[in-house]
Amino acid sequence: MFRSLPDRLYKFEDFTARALLNLKSQIVYFGSPRNFNDPYDCAITPEIRQPSDEVVEEIRRRYLDDRDLPTKTREEFLSKSVEELRQVYVRSAHAALRQQIDSVVNTCGIACFSERKDDLTMWSHYGGRYRGFCLGFATSHELFSRARPVKYVDKMPSYDAGNIIYDRLGFDPLELLCTKSLAWSYEREWRAIHKVGGTAYVYPPDTLTGVYFEPDIDQQALEIVCLILAGQNDRVRFWRGRRSTSEFRVLF
Repeated sequence: MFRSLPDRLYKFEDFTARALLNLKSQIVYFGSPRNFNDPYDCAITPEIRQPSDEVVEEIRRRYLDDRDLPTKTREEFLSKSVEELRQVYVRSAHAALRQQIDSVVNTCGIACFSERKDDLTMWSHYGGRYRGFCLGFATSHELFSRARPVKYVDKMPSYDAGNIIYDRLGFDPLELLCTKSLAWSYEREWRAIHKVGGTAYVYPPDTLTGVYFEPDIDQQALEIVCLILAGQNDRVRFWRGRRSTSEFRVLF
């Protein structure tokens, strides 16, 4: 289902020296997807669907029509059966797809955000086990101009081998970087992707609109965060969280 970019996106932080330095420097870090905690995240191997007999023969004919086709390759196309060629196409398509995915994953950086600031599981996984803080960003700024929603699915994506060989698919490797298991759907995640991993993006002060503190955060830690921002962002608002008495969520 299509999700439009919300007015605000949120980034959960543990109370660490690195998080505080990034806050002071007004930095969002684009980390390598190789370090993500989901073993399937950015490591999906799509299913390659086998082409029909008609598609196999069509590809054979197109290659044979190429006058520059090397003699040895031409002989192979002429001698192989439909089933043999089908398996060659599947292997070739799989290798081409893997190469495209790896070339992007090995070089790009990703910054992860969520549509939610009140989810208990998010606070547990990413907010220092209820002792961290959460940053609220206005998505009208350039940082989010190419943000993509994560798509949650229950099956691996699949592509047709014939389409990949002829590049009729219009395959976008970034699509797979924003595809995750349905088990992670509670995150309601959005991803900003930079072509160079390890990039520290400096955002304007008014991009950060709010800081949200979990109920269990240490009072001194809360004051440190407030002091860091006091001299550089006079518009940011601070919100103290409390546990709801009627729902399993945090209220601010």
